[in-house]
Amino acid sequence: MGIDKFFPSLSVLAFFSLLCMHAFVLNSCLGFSFGAENNETDSLALLEIKARITEDPFAVMSSWNETIHFCQWRGVTCSNRHRRATGLNLESLKLAGSIPPHVGNLSFLRVINLQNNSFGQEIPTEIGRLRRLQVLRLNNNSLGGDIPSNLSACSQLLEIDLGHNLLVGGIPEELGTLSKLRVLVLRYNKLRGSVPYSFSNLSSLEVLSASSNTLSGSITDIFGQVTKLTEIGLADNSLSGMIPPSIFNLPSLIRFSIQLNEIEGHLSMLGNNLHGNVPSLESLHRLERFVLTANDLGSGGTNDLSFICDLSNATKLKRLNLNMNNFGGILPQCIANLSASLQVFYASDNKLVGSIPNGIGNLVNLESLYLSMNQFSGEIPSDLGKLQNLYLLDLAINSLSGEIPSSFGNLSRLTKLYFDQNKLQGNLPLSLAECHNLQVLFVTNNNLSGNISPRVIGLSSSYISLDLSQNRFTSPFPQEVGKLINLEYLDVSENMFSGQIPSGLGSCIKLEYIYLQGNLFQETIPLSLASLRGVRELNLSHNNLSGKIPKFLESFVLLQSLNLSYNMLEGMVPIEGVFKNATATSVKGNRELCGGVLEFQLPKCKREQLKKVGLSLTLKLIISIVSALLGVTFAFAFMYHCCVHRERKDRTSSDKENFLRVSYQSLLKATNGFSSSNLIGAGSFGSVYKGVLDEGETTVAVKVLNLVNPGASKSFIAECEALRNIRHRNLVKVLSACSSIDYNGNDFKALVYEFMVNGTLDDWLHLAPTVGETNERPRTLNFSQRLNISIDIAMALDYLHHQCETPIVHCDLKPSNVLLNDDMIGHVGDFGLVRFLLKSQDSCSANQSSTCGVKGTIGYTPPEYGMGNEVWTQGDVYSYGILLLELFTGKRPTDEMFQGSVNLHKFVKAALPNKMEHVADPVIVQEKGEGDMCNDDSLNEDTRACINIRDSLISVLEVGVACSAELPRERLNISDALAKMCQIRNKLQARK
Repeated sequence: MGIDKFFPSLSVLAFFSLLCMHAFVLNSCLGFSFGAENNETDSLALLEIKARITEDPFAVMSSWNETIHFCQWRGVTCSNRHRRATGLNLESLKLAGSIPPHVGNLSFLRVINLQNNSFGQEIPTEIGRLRRLQVLRLNNNSLGGDIPSNLSACSQLLEIDLGHNLLVGGIPEELGTLSKLRVLVLRYNKLRGSVPYSFSNLSSLEVLSASSNTLSGSITDIFGQVTKLTEIGLADNSLSGMIPPSIFNLPSLIRFSIQLNEIEGHLSMLGNNLHGNVPSLESLHRLERFVLTANDLGSGGTNDLSFICDLSNATKLKRLNLNMNNFGGILPQCIANLSASLQVFYASDNKLVGSIPNGIGNLVNLESLYLSMNQFSGEIPSDLGKLQNLYLLDLAINSLSGEIPSSFGNLSRLTKLYFDQNKLQGNLPLSLAECHNLQVLFVTNNNLSGNISPRVIGLSSSYISLDLSQNRFTSPFPQEVGKLINLEYLDVSENMFSGQIPSGLGSCIKLEYIYLQGNLFQETIPLSLASLRGVRELNLSHNNLSGKIPKFLESFVLLQSLNLSYNMLEGMVPIEGVFKNATATSVKGNRELCGGVLEFQLPKCKREQLKKVGLSLTLKLIISIVSALLGVTFAFAFMYHCCVHRERKDRTSSDKENFLRVSYQSLLKATNGFSSSNLIGAGSFGSVYKGVLDEGETTVAVKVLNLVNPGASKSFIAECEALRNIRHRNLVKVLSACSSIDYNGNDFKALVYEFMVNGTLDDWLHLAPTVGETNERPRTLNFSQRLNISIDIAMALDYLHHQCETPIVHCDLKPSNVLLNDDMIGHVGDFGLVRFLLKSQDSCSANQSSTCGVKGTIGYTPPEYGMGNEVWTQGDVYSYGILLLELFTGKRPTDEMFQGSVNLHKFVKAALPNKMEHVADPVIVQEKGEGDMCNDDSLNEDTRACINIRDSLISVLEVGVACSAELPRERLNISDALAKMCQIRNKLQARK
């Protein structure tokens, strides 16, 4: 029985509803609507608009025929569903008249475009009723009156363009509620007041243009939250005061127009990645500071600095910073027309060419002038001598020639003067003796010559740093140097100074760094230097010095580096103080020296007497014999264990894989008596020599432990323990160990390694070939080689951390501990500081204290170790990250440029990705796809250009930054770092 028999009325109702639904669908399909009266409203409103048009020279409104549905009228668009007017586009039809209030009845309207006509009178307030309106373009008409404040009710508005009209009054505060607004153009009207503070709520705003009005007062600081702005136009108004600093934090800003106002104060755009050319600045009459430092402005072309001429009327200009950009061309002569109030002008680190304009001498109040690191040529203008307020002049690293102008004697306030790395000739002018406040003088690496006048050197006690190195100065160095009682840094190396080292140096008691190497100094080292107890580095190498090494050098507790090599010194080498450390001291090339610590490999002094009172010879002999027996036992146990371990892993190994049997005598013979000519490296725990065993068949590297260092024995044990358990293609292979006594009865410990033909990675990064070097290979690494080596190192660490039975932390990863074989394959070595971890420690955080005292090497040691935290694998990851950054930037983490809070990690991180060229090793930056990285097959039809290494270099540096993060939890795991590096290499290889 059907349900309709029980509920007949329900069945009828359902049928009626179904019928209505069919009717609705049918009407919709045929274009009819139940809202016919709404269509009528749109029609009447549009006809009213037609009626208000007074000029229609082309009869464009003829299509607005009442007999035709308005959706077919010209300039009217409708929705498909409701057949309502959604767009009114009458752009550029030469129409005149007024906009009737009836436009407010077009409730479905989304676009009103009446631009480029001659509509007059006021904007009807009824537009504020159009809740769906998104675009309002009434620009380029003759509309007057105020801007309707109720436009704020059109909450969907994306664009408002009312420019080029006759609008008056203020900009409505209410417009600040239009949260979706992207474009607001009000230029070329008669608006007054200022930009409303409510505009700080327009978080979607991209363009704000209100130029050419009568706006006044200061610029409202609304830009802290309006961060999407790409264009700000406020030019040609009556604005005053200073530019809000929040403008310079807008990350997307491309165009900022402020000319023809009364702006004062300073304009700073430091480090905002700006590029392109600098626009006209001719209207910035009240500008005080203009700073463009560290951007990418300029094209390197001939007229990049033409905008300087626009600043001729900026009578209050005090600072102009253009340094660290891409400006090319010449420094225009109009710089002479800049305000005499200019105090600071920076144009260093650009691509400027040509001569320095003479007229720069007109800037009589200039205090600092930086023109270094450009390509300026010609002579230094004598006009610079007019700048009597100048206290700093930097012309370094250019191609300037000629002599230093004598007019510089007029610069009585000058404190710092930099001429280094140019092509200057002649001598230091006597007039420099008049610069009584000069503290820093750097003229290194020029072609200067002649005698140094005592008047110039002894001008006053003001000098703090004096660098005359790498020139051709001759004759004795003036004794008047003793008057420089405030001198801290002296470098006169690589000249032709002769005679005795001036004894007057002993009066310069503040000296910390003394470099006299590469001259013709003769006679003995003056005893007067004994008063220089604060010296940290002293280099007297490559001279003709004779006599004995003064004993007072032993007492210089701050002395960190002493080089006396290649002289004619004689007698016994001291053994205390800096002389204990063969790494910090060099005495090679002095044939008549004897004694000293073992690492010097000098002959025993013939008349040397033992002065220390200690154990009897018999007792010493007994202890030595016992120590030797224990050492030999340990060495054999070590070799036996290693042999058994290797046999279990690979029973097919040949006899050549067995450990070599070595003794002190065999190692002495193999290294030619541990000759300095065989010395290939040195560290805090020992020295490494090249040796030849088995009658010339096996070349090895012999690491002789410096047992004077208390940690050397521990290092030997740690390295033996580590190397007996590990084996990997990217770890330095140990061949044997020796623990014995030498011919003087002293303990002797050494490790024998596989010899690496290409030395250390540190050598390739930081050592240029020496004069007369017979090795024909260039000491440079291309990008592919660096990438492969970095992957080799990561593989070694991944093996130590994750593939050994007990995880191993290296603790001292750095370029000098990475060796390269003849195939340039990287091998990690020096396991003197290794630590073995329990499995539970491998992934633990570095928050636990430790008493192990691991120090590693400054610059490579992770910050958590300095706070006493335990050793862990992520510490090696930090060291790897620093090594990676050094490998691809060529800069050591201990470089002088890294001071205070600035370090290598932050230096690279701040430059990525847009300023990569500023930090990368110039050798890589200049690499243009040599070898297999660039070939015809890699050309793209669109770009027709070779794929270069830029993207890959950025990716590598990003890995280095991620690994060297200060916070351990932010660092990559070494396995992840290895994977990323392999991906980078695979991507490069795929481009072949």
